Amino acid sequence: MDQSSSRRPAPRDPATGAPAHGATVAHVVDSLRCDILARRLAPGALTKRFSVSRGPVREALRRLAAEGLIEHSPHRGAVVRRLSPRDIAELFQIRIEMEALAARLAAQSPDRPARAQFIEEIAMIFAEAPRRMEAYLDENAAFHAAVLRLAGNKQLQELSARLRLTLIMAQVGDALTVDVMRASVREHRAIARAIVDGDGAAAAAAARAHLERAATLAAARREADAESAAARGKEG
Repeated sequence: MDQSSSRRPAPRDPATGAPAHGATVAHVVDSLRCDILARRLAPGALTKRFSVSRGPVREALRRLAAEGLIEHSPHRGAVVRRLSPRDIAELFQIRIEMEALAARLAAQSPDRPARAQFIEEIAMIFAEAPRRMEAYLDENAAFHAAVLRLAGNKQLQELSARLRLTLIMAQVGDALTVDVMRASVREHRAIARAIVDGDGAAAAAAARAHLERAATLAAARREADAESAAARGKEG
């Protein structure tokens, strides 16, 4: 399922075609988030790009900073946050354990309505259509969020929110080839089936394997980026 087609567009002014006032900040946030995740965000005059005043742009940047996607530099202003290889390794060490726990708790959940809701929420992972990167990133985030909701542990949800996988995915977006995304979808399905079957051990093992592969991918991508940057420095 291509989730990019299921997003609700921001309400627009019928006269100008621009996002309506109440939707302006959300529109800027969504646009910038997509650009960050797709690694196509370039420096520029954001107020001119979005045809809005500085206020909505500042608020959008504040929200993205809260998500951990950007940070403020004294000399450069708002920039996309960069994680070091060590940052990524340490974040994945934590997330692997958290995701395995969430999958096990979800599989063991006795809440039948919540389980039924989970099945509805993850229906998109069983679609056979090829994924585009942005749609896959949405699907990936939605799937992991659904697992956390079914797990029913609010503290785990809050801790997970502080270690959002979106920032890590933003660093490795160009490594998400068709084959990589296809493998990830298969792993999501394995996790989901174990949860639906109520097999906590299998769900935890599948989640752990999924995140360990993602950690390897992220580390390799950042190492390649570092080598490329070093080579450019020598050429300069």
